[in-house]
Amino acid sequence: MSKFVRTFVFVLVAMSVLLAACGPAATPTVEAPLATEVPPTATVAPTANPMAMYMPDAVSGDIITAGSSTVFPLSERMAERFTEEGFAGNITIDSIGSGAGFERFCKTGETDIANASRAIKSSEVESCAALATPRTPIEFQVGIDALAVAVSKENTFATDVTKEELAKIFSTAEKWSDVRPEWPAEPILRFSPGTDSGTFDFFVEAVMAPANPVDGKANVAAGKKAILEAQNLQFSEDDNVLVQGVKGSPYAIGYFGFAYYQENADKLTALSVNGIAPTAETAESNEYPLSRPLFIYSDAKIMQEKPQVAAFIYFYLSNVSDEILDVGYFPVSDAKLQAAMQAWQEAMK
Repeated sequence: MSKFVRTFVFVLVAMSVLLAACGPAATPTVEAPLATEVPPTATVAPTANPMAMYMPDAVSGDIITAGSSTVFPLSERMAERFTEEGFAGNITIDSIGSGAGFERFCKTGETDIANASRAIKSSEVESCAALATPRTPIEFQVGIDALAVAVSKENTFATDVTKEELAKIFSTAEKWSDVRPEWPAEPILRFSPGTDSGTFDFFVEAVMAPANPVDGKANVAAGKKAILEAQNLQFSEDDNVLVQGVKGSPYAIGYFGFAYYQENADKLTALSVNGIAPTAETAESNEYPLSRPLFIYSDAKIMQEKPQVAAFIYFYLSNVSDEILDVGYFPVSDAKLQAAMQAWQEAMK
């Protein structure tokens, strides 16, 4: 669905909901004027667009958001677009992690929007309800973070790995045969995004941390240490360098954002993980083990009292699919975006 069509549909749906919520005003009965009393050139003014008040150039004030470091670059991009299209206020986006973002939103009530790479927990919802001014979090899914584990087209032996094998491949295994005896006794050449990358953080959290538990629990610090100590590992902030490295040897392996893999699918082969192939459908359903939803959360009262917050969320939902691939994430389906827009409309009633 094109940006124009999607935005047009959103506006039509939003207009219908808002107009229905207002309801028709009672009109007194009056005698119709004679036709001769109407100037020949008279025209009927068009109905005002009820969404005009939520356009970027129609609102001002502060918008305060905080939360997931994964959602941060996406929200930052949308804030830039929102400002470019006329918003004259200030948007604060703090990258502090999903849990800390929910704490600011639900425990201290400091923020208007919480960014999260996981769904809100029931305990966090309870904290929101316990605020002096209670909040009821409203969930808007804006994207999907999914990783593709890729090998060279020349690799004829690896088609599927388990998460446990993947952790071994990126840490203690020296040769492919150390992972599975039937695989070649050849050194593993590893390629990874740089340590400042959100993709690296996700890989450590999803793959390395569970394989390196402390006191029986997945440990991010231990997982990060394990991958950093691996041999034959090249880091790069440039995904093109990683692609060329993996492409160059049948014994190389790397991981990237799913969207970036798609752009290079003619050069690489994506491995299934735990028997699940990475596809649009398995990523959105979270069946694929290396995928997770990306959310923003707000509250109806906040959105109604702060039009700039409502406007930003509306703009976000209307335009996110045009930006998300460039940021490195995977777009949700039109149905999911429509559901998010419906949640926005319900909040504004």
